[in-house]
Amino acid sequence: MPLPTSTSAAVLTEHGRPLVLRELPLPRELEPGAVLVRITCATLCGTDVHLWSGQMNLPGMLPLVLGHEMVGVVVAAAPGVVDALGRPLSPGDRIGWSESTCGHCYGCTVLREPVACADRGYGFRQRADQPPYATGGLSSYCYVTPGAAKLLLPKEISDTWAAMSGCAGKTVLRAIARSGGIRPGASVVIQGAGALGVFATAVARINGAGTVITVGGPGRRLAIAERFGASATVSVDLLPADRLARVLELTEGRGADHVFDFAGGPGVGEEAVGYAAQRGTVAVVGSTGPRPSPVPLGSVMGKELTVVGSLNGDIGDYHRSVEFFRTFADRMPWQELFSEPVGLSGASASVESMSRYGELKAVIDPRLP
Repeated sequence: MPLPTSTSAAVLTEHGRPLVLRELPLPRELEPGAVLVRITCATLCGTDVHLWSGQMNLPGMLPLVLGHEMVGVVVAAAPGVVDALGRPLSPGDRIGWSESTCGHCYGCTVLREPVACADRGYGFRQRADQPPYATGGLSSYCYVTPGAAKLLLPKEISDTWAAMSGCAGKTVLRAIARSGGIRPGASVVIQGAGALGVFATAVARINGAGTVITVGGPGRRLAIAERFGASATVSVDLLPADRLARVLELTEGRGADHVFDFAGGPGVGEEAVGYAAQRGTVAVVGSTGPRPSPVPLGSVMGKELTVVGSLNGDIGDYHRSVEFFRTFADRMPWQELFSEPVGLSGASASVESMSRYGELKAVIDPRLP
């Protein structure tokens, strides 16, 4: 059967403007190691919103196809293609994948950290007017490049859970691992009540945290955080000093053993250090972008804090996220994270809604009208 020669896609052509539905060409041949998939589900991430709004703006990036959390069914695979665990891939297989890596830079070979790859290939680094055109999730078909680590998905995992594992899930699990894990009974502060923050709230609770405090907003998202295991929530509508006082009150004056920044924004670093207990850990995950954030280094020293950065995740973290969902499928109302799916024609409204803190996790199914 001949390969499809084009794909429908929702294309970002101008920051802050509606996505444009276009028909994009597809490569006529698959490179060795490449796979062509039909997208069955894409979930939108905060990064997609930042790219859409222009908060993240890489030179020469437009036009592009948004979406880096997605799953699909293999339509065609180059000869001998296997997933990250060595399992052959064939048409009809359902797969997810992580960003491509070069395999020969210092990060790949010496550090052996895929996230440190000097040429890490996110979908949003691929212009939609240059081959291979469609590597993002907001398209009917997606070209999965040779360097992308692919993973066969277990049938028990829903498309939404698998798609979310492609960024939000693996990012949270990596951050917790980078922090040394959460010991039973520990106190945890989660900064941010978006999809990352709510998922992190649930993971902290499942990992045995005694107190989980989610700091964020708006109120409806804090209510969701409570359904996902938050012992208490603190609204960002309070003044910073009042937020700190409330966290200290909830932790008997000690502060939190673990603080996770999944929010970013001015003041988050300073507040994170304030929330942390003596010899606590602070994980910086959400503070992206060039704007500096003040951090009281004297407090870092005086409290003997451990501060770690954690960047996204790799195929190992992706696999762990998929297995986390499979293992704890019944522990939380996971599906409440996701909106009702819409087709590519509704993708623009979904991105805009997320930018207004409406939908928590928008879902795009390109097979829908």
